[in-house]
Amino acid sequence: MTGVTNILVVGTGGQGVMTASEILAEAAIALGHDVKKTEVAGMAQRGGVVSSHLRFGERVLSPQISPGTADILLGFEAAEGLRWRHMLHPDGLALINTGRLVPPVVDIGLFEYPDDPIALMREAGTRVFSFDASAIARGLGDMRLGNTVMLGAIADHLPFSADVLERCILKRFATKKPQLIDLNRRAFAAGRAAAALAAKTATA
Repeated sequence: MTGVTNILVVGTGGQGVMTASEILAEAAIALGHDVKKTEVAGMAQRGGVVSSHLRFGERVLSPQISPGTADILLGFEAAEGLRWRHMLHPDGLALINTGRLVPPVVDIGLFEYPDDPIALMREAGTRVFSFDASAIARGLGDMRLGNTVMLGAIADHLPFSADVLERCILKRFATKKPQLIDLNRRAFAAGRAAAALAAKTATA
């Protein structure tokens, strides 16, 4: 366990951003990492923007990720991914859900939603693996599975085994909702597959 891994998770209220960050933290803690986490959830329940900073390693002094130092940007919403791309370091990776969920600030005219957030990120030099996690969740029958799909997508880009992360996800349902274990296992696998395909497409 050398160095510190910096992960920024962003999206809008109701997408499971904070839950995903909590599960990532649990996986890192299970492996003995020092973990620090902070989040901003203004108007989260009304669909407002949500962000969570997660840092783990042998020793972590601050939960805050400085601009230009994030290893991974996990974007549950594409426009939010674009808005936070400046947080990535030059060799960082953005894993972005292309499913559009327009926040209220756009609906009321305070901000304009970009036509193609992913293209703008790539034009700016960001390495992006994009996929429609929302459509995958819908295909599995429950939009709430989107955060598990996103966790599957990041699983193979972490400094520990994907199995550790999957166990932390499934543990949440083992006692309260065992019927959801298989569904979340499938969502996790689908997210891993979607990110792997996106990686091939991006490097083709």
